[in-house]
Amino acid sequence: MDVAHPTAGWEQLGERFYRKIQLYTQIFDQDLDLDHYLVAGAPYAGAIALYRDEEKLIAFQQNRPSKPSIDIYSCAGKLLRRINWDQGPIKGLGWSEDEKLLVVTGDGTVRCYYDLQGEFTQFSLGNGADEAGVKSCRFYAHGLVALLNNNSLVSVSSYAEPRPKLLAPVPEGQVHSWNIIPPAYTLSRSVEVLLSINQTIYVSDATECEDRFLDIGPFTHIAVSPNGRYCALYTSTGKAHVITSDFQDRLSEHDSRSKIPPKYFEWCGNDAVVVAWEDEVHLVGPSGSLAKFFYDSGRVHIVPDYDGVRIVANDTCDFLHRVPDVTEEVFRLGADSSASILLDAVEQLELNSPKADDNIRLIRPNLVEAVDTCINAAGQEFSVHWQKQLLKAASFGKSVLDFYNSDDFVDMCETLRVLNAVRFFEIGLPLSYEQYQRLTPSGLISRLLNRHEYLLALRIAGYLRLPTDKIYVHWASAKVRLGSEDDDAICRKIVEKLSGKPGISFETIARAAYDEGRGRLATELLNHEPRAGRQVPLLLSMEEDELALDKAIESGDTDLVYFVLHQLKRKLPLAGFFRVINSRPTATALVEAAAHQGDDGGDGREDTTLLKDLYYQDDRRLDGAAVFLREALRQPESRTTSDKLSLATKLLSDNAKEHAFELGALKEASTLLRMQEVFDRDLTDNFTGLSVNQTMFKLIRLGYHGRAKKIQNEFKVPEKVAWWIRLQALVAKRDWNELEEISRQRKSPIGWVPFFNQILQAGNPRLAATFIPKCTGLERGQTITMYEKCGMRVKAAEEAVKMKDIEAWSRLLEAAGRGTTEGREIERLGLAVFKK
Repeated sequence: MDVAHPTAGWEQLGERFYRKIQLYTQIFDQDLDLDHYLVAGAPYAGAIALYRDEEKLIAFQQNRPSKPSIDIYSCAGKLLRRINWDQGPIKGLGWSEDEKLLVVTGDGTVRCYYDLQGEFTQFSLGNGADEAGVKSCRFYAHGLVALLNNNSLVSVSSYAEPRPKLLAPVPEGQVHSWNIIPPAYTLSRSVEVLLSINQTIYVSDATECEDRFLDIGPFTHIAVSPNGRYCALYTSTGKAHVITSDFQDRLSEHDSRSKIPPKYFEWCGNDAVVVAWEDEVHLVGPSGSLAKFFYDSGRVHIVPDYDGVRIVANDTCDFLHRVPDVTEEVFRLGADSSASILLDAVEQLELNSPKADDNIRLIRPNLVEAVDTCINAAGQEFSVHWQKQLLKAASFGKSVLDFYNSDDFVDMCETLRVLNAVRFFEIGLPLSYEQYQRLTPSGLISRLLNRHEYLLALRIAGYLRLPTDKIYVHWASAKVRLGSEDDDAICRKIVEKLSGKPGISFETIARAAYDEGRGRLATELLNHEPRAGRQVPLLLSMEEDELALDKAIESGDTDLVYFVLHQLKRKLPLAGFFRVINSRPTATALVEAAAHQGDDGGDGREDTTLLKDLYYQDDRRLDGAAVFLREALRQPESRTTSDKLSLATKLLSDNAKEHAFELGALKEASTLLRMQEVFDRDLTDNFTGLSVNQTMFKLIRLGYHGRAKKIQNEFKVPEKVAWWIRLQALVAKRDWNELEEISRQRKSPIGWVPFFNQILQAGNPRLAATFIPKCTGLERGQTITMYEKCGMRVKAAEEAVKMKDIEAWSRLLEAAGRGTTEGREIERLGLAVFKK
């Protein structure tokens, strides 16, 4: 079979060449008149949406559905999905960069069909769109702008999180045409809207609307180049003007000499403009150069893409774009580039001609460049024959080279194998090499998944060494939505297929089953999800509360258990909540711990209400009484404190024998509280909240020894403890007279050493010294030290002489000084005993 030379379909525009490549033939049925349809195509060779133009009358056809629908086709004419439409007139039909179909109705409702299978999310434009009505829409990669009938502009910058906002108001008057510059290509990083009003163009963005002061309007069409740098304007007189998008420079002008306004006016890449009527397509290049294409199969529709346009007619789908530089370098007639000579060399080699060797010697200095060019040119070809020829040339060239890195060659072979697979008419994704680079392999796999082409997606992912978990999960999710088998059979089939596959999220599959109303299947699938953090949220949304709590407890993740408990506490009655956690000790313990740490108010204080209810439900009376006791300790008023203590006592009184000690302690606390109330009332200080010992201390310090004695008797305070409290209170009060009276007593339950230490620390060494002779059981020499601490060296020396401790006596003598009065006295005491 003869294969046409690549240059056969080239058209020259100025210094550049353009080519029209036939992608598919016999696209649509002959009885489908595209003249009656609105057509919108997704970028990167994506799907094509058709919707019947409601402004045109169509003859009834038996084989066509009578109800309105949006039909989604591949570029090869394969019907992917028919979406029945009964939501009113459509004012905007467009696609996002990731092949979401956007449908905007006259009342401002926007539907986003995200998977080519009819599933959608919906939002409203708001901002008065329902009252004013939508006139038309323009779409870009991830957002849209709607023009209302009152000339208001509403912008949506994200379909994932739609927040419709009004743009700056535009002047009144008829909008003859309009278009947008996407945010990625504006200095403000906000979408800019170009509107033809009167003779000029207005540019509106988020903050202001500016007049560009043109005088060649009005314009029936406005087109913005894919890179956002240029604008093409088409006037009602048939003239096309190309200017920079900042309206500073006019680049070219072309007169079509047509009184009929074109159906389409779009950019073909960034260097030429396509003007299309019903069956005639003009390609206008720089300096007004022109190429014409005619179609005899009826109405054509233009679908712009980043690097060219698709021309869609009933029986053909063509791709019109600029001939890439590498392709022109290899194939242009008369080309003498090294890559062209290398291609000729491989053709001569196939003919066994010695000229092949001559060609190689001729380009030997530029052979590396020639090989690279042939590899890149192969990627630009849609013809498999020329792809092979170029790769053969590259392979021949690099086999002659001593050193050449073949990574690019291998990558291109892989890329072309993928591109040829998805360009096949049964798939219908005629991606160019540049489109594929922008879409990325993962984006291509996403498009295959939306078409349910799972086998091809798996093969491509394996071939390109990409993860396959997303493919398997998508297949399983579609299986649970569309499968006709019973739940057990579907679950078994999915588990068998996905068992052992890394990264599989059964939670995603289970959620799809639950959304489809198959709750039992969702629960079964969740049992195979190894990550509890993914299981639990879905189980909660499925109202499987106890199962969610069990899964969270099994995971050992405390935070996850707390999350479930918080959700359950919010949506269940308190009795139901306690019923759920009572049979689960871990959950009960965590609820108790959380309540101790602080309530939902976040003030750090324990949630006493929850604790009391929990202990009451669990019949934990002692713990409940402890809550009342802690509450009592925090009360500012004694009356309230007394009431809390009474409640704690009442809670324990039903089992008095078992809680005898606790009841006794509560009784004593109540008694102390009542006595403190009397002290607060009769005396000049505050006693409420003090312990028994603190109360005695304060009474003694204030001089109320009788009342302190009464407290001691009432609460059976041991005598030793009472003496300690009395000592500390008198020292704190500096009541030296009382302490001196005590020193005359014969015995002390706590001994006399504490008196010495406390009084000495309080700064009264004279009084402290009076207790030294009363101290018994002291270690040898300790009295010497005690007198020293009181500053009485002579008394200390007397003790040293009594004990015949010459070392201590000598040390004291040296400390006092031999010539001093104190030193002579110490020396005299020792002479009688320590003779030299």
